[in-house]
Amino acid sequence: MATILVDQDLCTRCGICSVVCPMSIVDPADENTLPKVQDAKAGLCIRCGHCEISCPSQALLLNFLPGERVQRPAATGAVSAEDLGVYLKKRRSVRHFTGEPVPREKILRVLDIARYAASGGNGQPVQWLIVHDPEEVRRLAGLCIDWMKTLQNSSHPMSGYIPTLVADWEAENDPVCRGAPHLVIAHIPEGNPVASVDALIALTHFDITAPAFGIGTCWAGFLSMAAAAYAPLQEALALPAGRKSSYGLMFGHPQYKTYGIPRRKPLQVTWR
Repeated sequence: MATILVDQDLCTRCGICSVVCPMSIVDPADENTLPKVQDAKAGLCIRCGHCEISCPSQALLLNFLPGERVQRPAATGAVSAEDLGVYLKKRRSVRHFTGEPVPREKILRVLDIARYAASGGNGQPVQWLIVHDPEEVRRLAGLCIDWMKTLQNSSHPMSGYIPTLVADWEAENDPVCRGAPHLVIAHIPEGNPVASVDALIALTHFDITAPAFGIGTCWAGFLSMAAAAYAPLQEALALPAGRKSSYGLMFGHPQYKTYGIPRRKPLQVTWR
């Protein structure tokens, strides 16, 4: 099966597809031939799509799910540097949520954007677990508290904080998931040395996309640590065999609005 499909009537033989291919497997066109990937190199294709989206005449189609090709509408997707800067600077971690659930359809729209996140070698190893039931979120938070109790009077860095966290939980507060109605957990294949970074990149896409949909997020650090170490919590997550939790976010509709941008430490840059 051909790796790329080229429309000879549209191809201008500019050579851009060959230049931008990160695997250097696209042979450039000449007077007599169109761009092509030789069969011997086809297995090196990582299906990144650079060749297709960089073609000025849209003559080239990566032969991977060709029926799902999306044409970007003209004059869309452009965001000014000023607007993007303000959007990112006003991003906040949300720890107070309304009781209103986020519809599944809206969550899927955010995830559909997050799946375009960069990954090593375009491996796209990240899959998602959405805990949509608030009662299940609280059950998982309780298992995290159980994990914390096993660390009391130990040398674990969290040991000194645990009495306060446990007391909060017993007072009907939730120091783990902050009463969030939902959780998103990125899970990855076991034994993949770069997939944990891929998961953080994908979760960051979820994190920065969510506010555009009226969703607030917060990184679920306690739960993520427990999921990496505590068998009862791992069993409760019930991830597919051969996969493990990488990290998670709690999310829901924010209870409060924000009206400003807080200060941060001064920028520190070293130039070489």
